[in-house]
Parts: sequence; structure tokens; C-alpha cells
Amino acid sequence: MLVFLFVVGLCLGSFVNALVWRIYQQSKIKSAEKKRYYSILYGRSMCPDCRHNLSLKDLIPVVSWILLKGKCRYCHKPISGQYPIVELGTAILCVLSYIWWPLVFGVSGSFSFALWLLFLTGFVALAIYDFKWFLLPDKIVYPLILIALIELVIKATAMGGGVHLITQAFWGLLCLAGLFYLLYVVSGGAWIGFGDVKLAIVLGLLVGGPLPALLVVFFASVIGSIVALPLLIKGRVKATSRIPFGPLLLISTVIIVLFGTHLTSWYNHLFYLY
Repeated sequence: MLVFLFVVGLCLGSFVNALVWRIYQQSKIKSAEKKRYYSILYGRSMCPDCRHNLSLKDLIPVVSWILLKGKCRYCHKPISGQYPIVELGTAILCVLSYIWWPLVFGVSGSFSFALWLLFLTGFVALAIYDFKWFLLPDKIVYPLILIALIELVIKATAMGGGVHLITQAFWGLLCLAGLFYLLYVVSGGAWIGFGDVKLAIVLGLLVGGPLPALLVVFFASVIGSIVALPLLIKGRVKATSRIPFGPLLLISTVIIVLFGTHLTSWYNHLFYLY
């Protein structure tokens, strides 16, 4: 199973690289016909530089990049190291998620894990896009919202989660998205982008509860401080420099989904909440 998930993760990572590049290319084009050329559904895999269509031997995750020595077979221009890194990173995330999955692998647990792989794919794509271009594209965020709602409805009805599950998800959404929307309105978009507000809808539904939602913000802030402080000390960034918050929220959400039960128990015990 671990080997299978690693291979699946490599393929999902390859898909992420293509998805991110194509969505960005489409964002620069107004013509619907030209947008179709870069569609993930219709367009063929191509070199980002010479646009030559790639054959199957060029598309083996990680392996093709190594065999080609990081260069396009046709134009010989360098292929970014992002491609194998994202493929390997996604594969490792899939394997670790299986190892640390908090639910029993029955019907409900297996169903949630299958959807979790879809969430992971979207999360990695959003993290890369936000890191590179400071945007969280609707073409990725909206499908994730839909998947989160579908999962919630199925769990609440067919799998017996009931009204309690829906209520908890609603409070998670309200706490996270509500907080971000308030920050967006108060700052006029200076502190946080509206893309983060929409992303918070996904994350709030996913973590399912006000405490896990607040822990997402807490861990994202901690991770951001750990990353930013050394850069500030070394002078690589300034206090006014923009740092994408989306990747931090996504990393934090992965932590909460996999270890949320232990973390909430620790939090409750720390502050004597039970």
C-alpha cells in the first residue's frame, strides 16, 4: 500500500505541476480559444519553453527529469527543479497521510482518506501558486469547496454523522472564514487577500469545529514566525515584505487533520477546559 500510494503521489505531483502552469498561462490570456489550448482537460503536455508536445517517455515523474538531466529533450533548455521536488513532496505527503491517518480504515475512514488525497493535490497546487504569484486561483479553490461540501453531506447522511457533524463544520467555517473576512474588511485587503477568505471556507469545513479552526490560525502564525524571523535577521526580507499566508494555512491544516485529536486534547488539558 505504501509503494502504491507513493506512485500515486508521484502522478498527482506531476498533475499539480501541469495544473499550476496551465492555470497561470490561462490567466494571462483573454481569448477563450487560446485558453482552451492550455486547458488541463484538452491540452497535451508540453515543454514550458518551446511548447513541443511531450511523449510518454518524457512524462515519467522524477525519472524523466533525471534521465534528461533536467533539460528539455527538444529545445535543451533547463527544466525547473520544481518539477521533481513537487512530485516527490506530494508522494511523501500521501504516504505519511496513510501512516498517520487518524481514522480507522473502514468505509467512512477509507472514503475520507480518498477525498483527502484530492484535498492534498489541491493544497499543493495552491501552495505553489500562492508562493510564486501571491494568488489563490478560484479554479482550484472552488472545486475544493465543492468536494468539502459533498464529503460533509455524505458523512452526515449516508454515514450517520448527523446534525452534529454539520453543526461543527458550520462553526469551523464561521470561525475561520469569518475571522479572515473581518481582517480583510478592516484592513481593506492590506493584511489579507480575499483569496485567503475563500480558502478559509474549505479549511473551516475540513477541520470541522471552532477549536480546530483556531488552531489552524495559531499553527500557521507559528510556522510563519519560524520562517520569517531568520530571514529578517539575515536581511533577506523586510518587515514590510509580503509573505504568502496561503501555504502556511495549508501546512497548518494538514497538521490539524492528521494530529488534530491529539492537539485539541493537549490544548484542553493545558487550559483546563475539561
